[in-house]
Amino acid sequence: MNLFDVYPVFDINPVRGQGCYIWDDKGTRYLDLYGGHAVISIGHSHPHYVKRIARQLYDIGFYSNSVQMPMQEELAAKIGELSGYPDYSLFLCNSGAEANENAIKLASFQTGRKKIIAFKGAFHGRTSAAVAATDNPSIIAPVNETDNVVFLPLNNLDAFAQALNEHGSELAAVIVEGIQGVGGVHIPEPTFLKAVEAGCKKAGALLILDEVQSGYGRSGKFFAHQHAGVKPDLITVAKGMGNGFPIGGVLISPNIEAKHGMLGTTFGGNYLACAAGIAVLEVMEQEQLLDNATRMGQRLMQELQALPGVREVRGQGLMIGVELEESCAPIRKELLEKHRIFTGSSSDKNTLRLLPPLTISAREIEAFVSAFESIVYTLQEN
Repeated sequence: MNLFDVYPVFDINPVRGQGCYIWDDKGTRYLDLYGGHAVISIGHSHPHYVKRIARQLYDIGFYSNSVQMPMQEELAAKIGELSGYPDYSLFLCNSGAEANENAIKLASFQTGRKKIIAFKGAFHGRTSAAVAATDNPSIIAPVNETDNVVFLPLNNLDAFAQALNEHGSELAAVIVEGIQGVGGVHIPEPTFLKAVEAGCKKAGALLILDEVQSGYGRSGKFFAHQHAGVKPDLITVAKGMGNGFPIGGVLISPNIEAKHGMLGTTFGGNYLACAAGIAVLEVMEQEQLLDNATRMGQRLMQELQALPGVREVRGQGLMIGVELEESCAPIRKELLEKHRIFTGSSSDKNTLRLLPPLTISAREIEAFVSAFESIVYTLQEN
């Protein structure tokens, strides 16, 4: 049996990781500035993380959600404490797509409505409702097609106001990423997010903040939307939440009533996932990784902005998009094959995406900037 072809695959077989580095089966070391789609938040194979999961596996790895699990309460309390949302409740699942799926479902349950506003360039996942709210027709199957999603340009207040006038009475929710990742690292402007928040309240709709990629300290705050000072009804998380172990969640505001049977999951919030999630938060707090993300992100963006061939550097913290004057594909190829550095792409072919572990140091940033600069100069000369 062959594997189903999902992604274009690099001819690299990683067998070991430590911090911001991975090694392949030939012993070659690579600097990881992509973190497997922003998943590696506290670095590969962090000792505390490894010990926490290993210790849990010796005790018990899994039972269903039909029994008491104090670890889930511990994880929820820790997220509430560090995020600033102690009065919210937490639904645990396994991925970002599931988190967004359940957030959309909750909004529809709560309001009794069907309509969703999403934004151009958005990526919310590949499950039914999440993919319908994703601005990429190539991954929306006929069964996912719906007239209930309205796509608007990001940061366009006039378009939002018009959509609210047209659909306000049937609007269940507005879903927006804290920072658009796949779309090319575009940040919702604070004034725009505040207007969306106010518009949702006026229409009786819920505001869903998709923080699957931009959350968990990546922006320098626990959630990227906290830079704008808004307070969503629902917040979705995953990726960096487990540092590689599959886990996701929905933070649910107190005004949304939970009812048995409304949501459910078999694997969500299992013992190993909770152990991973708690370990990540402990490391983030002990090593002050939000501060590190802010400082290292500012340094990286400043140095990149000064280089030739760079049109714009966008982002917050360690979620950075480098828009080039030409396609970023040749630079990504050179970085990987010649300098052994992993980077990411986006739906904008000119934008290089950087999502390194939040533990990255100035030394590793300098290594990347030096390699990037040498490639840019070489390509310009040719």
